Amino acid sequence: MKILALNCGSSTVKFQLFETSPELMRDNRDRSLARGIVERIGSQASGEARFESAQHRWSYEGAVHDHQHAIDLALDWLIHQSGALGSTQEIKAVGHRVVHAGEHYDQPVIIDDDVARVIADCAALAPLHNPHNLKGYEAIRRRLPGIPNVAVFDTAFHHSLPPHAYLYALPLELYHRHRIRRYGFHGTSHRYVAHRYAQLAGQPLERLRLITCHLGSGSSICAIAQGQSVDTSMGFTPLEGLVMGTRPGDVDPGLLLELLRRRLYTLEELDETLHRRSGLLGLSGYSADVRTLLEQAAAGHERCRLALEVFAYRAKKYVGAYLAVLNGADALVFTGGIGEHAWPLRERICDGLDHLGLQLDRERNCQVVGAEGEISTPGSPVKIWVIPTNEELLIAREACLAVLRAEAGPATSSHI
Repeated sequence: MKILALNCGSSTVKFQLFETSPELMRDNRDRSLARGIVERIGSQASGEARFESAQHRWSYEGAVHDHQHAIDLALDWLIHQSGALGSTQEIKAVGHRVVHAGEHYDQPVIIDDDVARVIADCAALAPLHNPHNLKGYEAIRRRLPGIPNVAVFDTAFHHSLPPHAYLYALPLELYHRHRIRRYGFHGTSHRYVAHRYAQLAGQPLERLRLITCHLGSGSSICAIAQGQSVDTSMGFTPLEGLVMGTRPGDVDPGLLLELLRRRLYTLEELDETLHRRSGLLGLSGYSADVRTLLEQAAAGHERCRLALEVFAYRAKKYVGAYLAVLNGADALVFTGGIGEHAWPLRERICDGLDHLGLQLDRERNCQVVGAEGEISTPGSPVKIWVIPTNEELLIAREACLAVLRAEAGPATSSHI
């Protein structure tokens, strides 16, 4: 079954075309047939597209007026040049990454008018994402009428959080009236690497306790027990938790009130600072890119070194906390751009955790970069792995299963 996975941001569209089925999923033999990205959507002249398949590569520079234009570029290339698709009728479903579902959905759903309204209603919780996720759905519906569209929600994996993990110690009426609570994000990534680790370990996911670290420009950690998320570092918004590229993670809320009280920031300026001027960028005063920070720290740049130390220390604290939540763990998994490539930071995060069962093999650690591999010592009680995330593959798999469930009824398995 050919499934198109679509991820629409404010000025980007990313896609992959997959061949997948329940049998291929079971053996991890699903194939990516083509992929691409369109960037700087809405720019008058500087839009850019890069598409590739086994048979063809194509690039474009020029105006990309809107998301419809971007998706039309992608579909025209897929049909006429990629060699991966004979006609759009071969696409059996389109899976859409949708960031926020509030408390409405705990699994992927085929989008209809009611689901689209929920996505729109949740835009207040994810204003930078949900409206653009909807634009992708609307563009596909216009171009490919009749093909099922499936929403795969970032928040759905964390729907299993228990109340003691998702509630804030605020007046409970704020939750009952306004649904102020921890939602968590990066759910597709955490779920994918958890499932993949279970495959690699040859164990049922339902028997494992895992800590998954998605470390990138946005970062979060998740505690997973019996295949379900039981706690995660991001909260009501993606600002909470770890230090990130430009976001601060955990901050004393009283500090934010004091900044406003002293009129050092307006509300709009504080929002901008928290989202785009803090984190690694704010601490280093140099860059949000870990590769650059590692180079500068090695050259003696003190603020870059300090930023990396704060990043690793905060991650280590969460790993320790989730070892307590899970009463131990079977494995710690690193993923995301930083988690997959920045081996010095993996070393700093694991340093000093030997007594908790995490024994890092330093030689293995520096050899595993951007690839699957175990980086713990042979006798480590808690295994440590690097597993590159593949959110697009998970979206395609979920879309495939959602369509099969709709065709066959509720008896069809909902598991990858």
